[in-house]
Formats: sequence, C-alpha cells, structure tokens
Amino acid sequence: MTTVRKGQAPAKLGRNEFHLRFRRAFQDPGYEELEQELSAIENVAWDAYANSRKAPHTVKAGPEFADPDYDLSTEWKEARDRLLGAERHQKDPASRNRILIINGSARNDGTCPGEVSKSWRMAEIARETLMADGFEADLLDLSLLNSDYDRHIHPCKGCVSTAMPLCHWPCSCYPNHSERQVNDWMNEIYERWVLAHGVIIITPVYWYQTPAVLKLMIDRLVCADGGNPDPSSTHGKKAEEAKQIERDGWDYPKHLAGRAFGLLVHGDVAGIEGVRRGLSDWLEWMGLLSSGSFGQLDRFIGYYESYADSHETFDQDEAVQEETRNVARSVATAVREIRAGRVAIVDQPLKRPRPK
Repeated sequence: MTTVRKGQAPAKLGRNEFHLRFRRAFQDPGYEELEQELSAIENVAWDAYANSRKAPHTVKAGPEFADPDYDLSTEWKEARDRLLGAERHQKDPASRNRILIINGSARNDGTCPGEVSKSWRMAEIARETLMADGFEADLLDLSLLNSDYDRHIHPCKGCVSTAMPLCHWPCSCYPNHSERQVNDWMNEIYERWVLAHGVIIITPVYWYQTPAVLKLMIDRLVCADGGNPDPSSTHGKKAEEAKQIERDGWDYPKHLAGRAFGLLVHGDVAGIEGVRRGLSDWLEWMGLLSSGSFGQLDRFIGYYESYADSHETFDQDEAVQEETRNVARSVATAVREIRAGRVAIVDQPLKRPRPK
C-alpha cells in the first residue's frame, strides 16, 4: 500500500496575517471611506478561507459520472460541458478548418515595455496568411496576462505527480474561492485548444527558456495528457483514491491528440534550438503531429544587435517574414491532410509498454 506523504504545507494563516494580506489589494485612497463595507467583505472572505470553501456552488454529478451523488463545482461542470461541445464541433466534418496561433511573448504596448513584441507581429503575419487561405485563425495573445486587469493563469499544483487520476480534465484546481485564486484564464484556453485542428506557437527565448506566460499555459495543459475527466471517481482531491485508481490501471487519455502543430522560436543571442526542440518534444508527447520541416523554425533576429532597433531589424528581414508565412502554410496543409484522412497516425494502434 502506497503511503500519502504529509508534512510540507504550513498551517493556515492566522486572522491578523489574513487581514494584512487581504487589505494589500485596497491601498488606493478611494477605499478609505468604505472601511465599514471592506470590513464586512473581509469577514466573509475570512470565513470562506477558514472553512476551505473552495467551490461555493455545486451540483450533483448525475448518472454519467462514477459517483452520481458527488457534489461537482458548477464552474468545473460548465467548463467540462463547453469542452464536450467544442470537441463535437471540432470533429464535425462540416466545420471550417481552424488553427490556434499562440503568441508566447510577455511583451505588449499596454504595459511597462511600451511596445509590441516581434512575436505578436509574426503571429499577425501567420494569422493573415491563414485567413487568406480560408482558415479560421484564432490568435491567443498570452501577453494579456501582463496588461489585462486581474487576468491570471495560476500555476499548476502538480497533482499528476501524486497520481495521474488526481489531475482532472479540465483542471479542477481552479478557481479556489477560499484562497482567492480566481479569474483563471485556462478554462477559455482549454476550449480554444479543443476547437483547433492545428496549433502554431510563436515565442521568443527568455534566458534559454520559454517566457513565463507560455510556461504557465504549458504546465496547466498537463491535464490534456492523461487527465481524468471524472472528478467524482476521486471524490475531488482524495489522494488515496487516485493512487488506487492508478495502481489498478490507468489508460492516460490524450485529449488533444491528432492535431497538427507548427513552431517559430526566435532570439538574438542563444537558446533558440533548445527551446524549439523542447516545445516539439512536448507537443509530440501529447500526440500532436508535426507539420514537417517548414513547420518548425528557429531563427535569430538581429544577432547580438541592439534591442532598441530590433523591430527595424525585423522589418528588413524579409526572409524570416516569409518563413513565418511558410510555417502557417505548412500547418494549414497538415490540417487538410489530417482531416481528409490521408495522414496515418502510426502509433495509435500500438500499446505503450510504459504508459505515462
């Protein structure tokens, strides 16, 4: 029998520390005349925190779940139902070809940098190329995490490392209203991935890695690779039950498999090849299909040149602009071939000797 190891997490906050943290969000002088109202709201928030009311609104799971009487979060249930509808639409032969373009740069002109990113400009080139070819092109700009009010991708909590069935599809860790871990963007992002027939990720290199805004999304997509679509089977986050389910045998469903992907990684000094390889390995692990050599690109833009003039350097680099169009064209071609049934997904009939 596997033991669930305990002892790392600290005790809950005391009332005074909770008060200090809660009030840090209300430093503007305009709140001063609302002290009585804020105190009342704080008391409710403290009660929710002290009593761990993660999901204040629930609904009975119903007959399609392992435990029909389990109280599911209404927010999780709504997100799950949207994913089922998105999957039906994506698999409908009559639906238009759709590609999700992801801008992985953290920079935009709506916050501190004061300027658009080159990744966003490349994403716009890809979007225009796809739209001219009759595709639906959905641009997901992850830099909005830095410029939109209270928009978040909260970090993955690592449930999968306790047991794969504890990681639910879609993620059930958020929102957590008792911890004020709310306004999480991922339920919308999951839906946009599911709707897509292909995905293009365009990203700069930050310190030999992907930007944090992109890595947050990548980590939260772990539930798409083996995630459990039935939280009632583990009665929420019951680690012992999830471990037993995994020991009994888990099939690790790949919820996004069969989509085409393309990559464009750029930098100015180092790291582009390693980041491109890491992203490609991750997407292939999840069962997505490479769109070929023209669909994966790593390039330096202004190698060891001035940051201040990098947009002008990109303006002059017509070759990389055309290569960006080719990434989009390659993914578009792959999507058509996959949807027409002309691409053999050779590993699907095979059984993994070491599933994970």
